[in-house]
Amino acid sequence: MASGPEHYLKAEDHLASADVLDEGDLEASAWHQRQAQVHATLALTAATAMNDADGGMGAKDWDAWLSAASESKRPASTGGAA
Repeated sequence: MASGPEHYLKAEDHLASADVLDEGDLEASAWHQRQAQVHATLALTAATAMNDADGGMGAKDWDAWLSAASESKRPASTGGAA
């Protein structure tokens, strides 16, 4: 079973593969596009479920999402509010 951030990264990988194949193998490109959609949907579902109404997402989960979805990580927490 993959985590939300792992699904996000898999979606990006499938999109990159679809883009490379787009000029040649349209069937394989379409397959990668469908896989990307499935993983993106699972990632979105996980992010929504993890972001509860009481306090948002926990720090470790936030860090995992930030690592997967951005080019740079946020500064390490120093114990204060982020």
